Amino acid sequence: MKISAFQMDIQWHDRKANHEKAARFAREARDGGADLFILPEMFSTGFSMDTGVTAEPMDGPTPQWMRRLARDLDMAILGGFVLAGQEGEKPQNVSLAVDRKGRDAALYAKIHQIALMEEDRHYRPGEKPALFDMGGFKTACFICYDLRFPELFRSVADECGFSVIIASWPAARREHWEILLRARAVEGQSFVAGVNRVGEGGGHAFAGGTAIIDPRGREMAAGGGAQTLVTADIRMETVAKVRAETPFLKDRKPWLF
Repeated sequence: MKISAFQMDIQWHDRKANHEKAARFAREARDGGADLFILPEMFSTGFSMDTGVTAEPMDGPTPQWMRRLARDLDMAILGGFVLAGQEGEKPQNVSLAVDRKGRDAALYAKIHQIALMEEDRHYRPGEKPALFDMGGFKTACFICYDLRFPELFRSVADECGFSVIIASWPAARREHWEILLRARAVEGQSFVAGVNRVGEGGGHAFAGGTAIIDPRGREMAAGGGAQTLVTADIRMETVAKVRAETPFLKDRKPWLF
């Protein structure tokens, strides 16, 4: 499966501009043979605490745009937006995976919220991972701050051969991002795609560092610090081979976590 991650410079609170930009790069990815196109956390608005701007329903402009684009390009799409809550509930920071026919494959709500950036004051956390099939891979998508909590990745390791982390990871902590992506790949013996944004928004700078990592922790492709596509081929047989050659996962003590 060929995956193409868009390291995007997101326009603050401008859905139309972000949808148009993402569509252009999605077509470029498809022309390059991509089966899956991945967008960052809250790609349509930026990582904003203004829920009056960010929140939208499942039939809102961003999920509907994703479904149409997937059908038009015959390519699966995964990206983040803010899902409006029911009456009296806070919205949720979510990732949506859409298959190439425009059908929803999985919806995941971010479990870990970063109090340092007051996310917990504005958004309601999710409760569990959401696994789905993507190009022969059992796949999980997590969001940004989730990357710091290895037990979440451990909980899906037996089933999952590919983890995606969509993010708005600040430049000030980029070194941690790079270390943790490799760690999650090595400890889970799975492919990992970390998809971050670039540019500025909400008073924060974002330095990219998007990368696709193989199950041995080796970097297959990386995005540097500019807006770009990051593309690599991943194969399920690689996961099976690594796990057979070094069967570390069977030695875990699950009751500890």
